[in-house]
Amino acid sequence: MELMISQKIRLKLSEKKPPVTEDEIIQCFSNRDGHFLEDNREDHQSDPPTRWFIAETDYGIKLKVVFIFYPGRGVAIRTAYAPNDDEIRIYNKYGYEKL
Repeated sequence: MELMISQKIRLKLSEKKPPVTEDEIIQCFSNRDGHFLEDNREDHQSDPPTRWFIAETDYGIKLKVVFIFYPGRGVAIRTAYAPNDDEIRIYNKYGYEKL
């Protein structure tokens, strides 16, 4: 499966405080232990749906990773950044529910 990050998104990630690298995003996918959640806010609707999760890098840096999965193509990264307390609370509540 291919990880797709456009030049526009790469620039956006490099301007985050702290910057987020492709390597860190890959580490978060590898270290994830909860479920992917769907972003159902009206202004973030997409087809296929936008999904997100929170996980740590290999160095313990917690990131929220937002992406779209395109079957047969790969995963398109929309953004990644240090999550706020509310996002962590939401993920802790819903990201570990039994499916």
